[in-house]
Amino acid sequence: MLWKKSKEKKTYDHTNQKPVIRASICNGEQVAGFLDIHTGDFHEVTLVKSEAEVEEFKKMYGIEGEIEKVY
Repeated sequence: MLWKKSKEKKTYDHTNQKPVIRASICNGEQVAGFLDIHTGDFHEVTLVKSEAEVEEFKKMYGIEGEIEKVY
């Protein structure tokens, strides 16, 4: 029997962080995470290989709308 991992909603600091996709201009690798709007520090959450994984990231954190890409 297979056990499915529970998908609980996670949170982030809406006042100090914004969700972004960090994309490499060299190899196209994309990482979803949160950018501190005051310091510019990036907190990596997950590697993104498809649009479905971006949607899963948005669903996990309750993010609506488009996520900005930073290079």
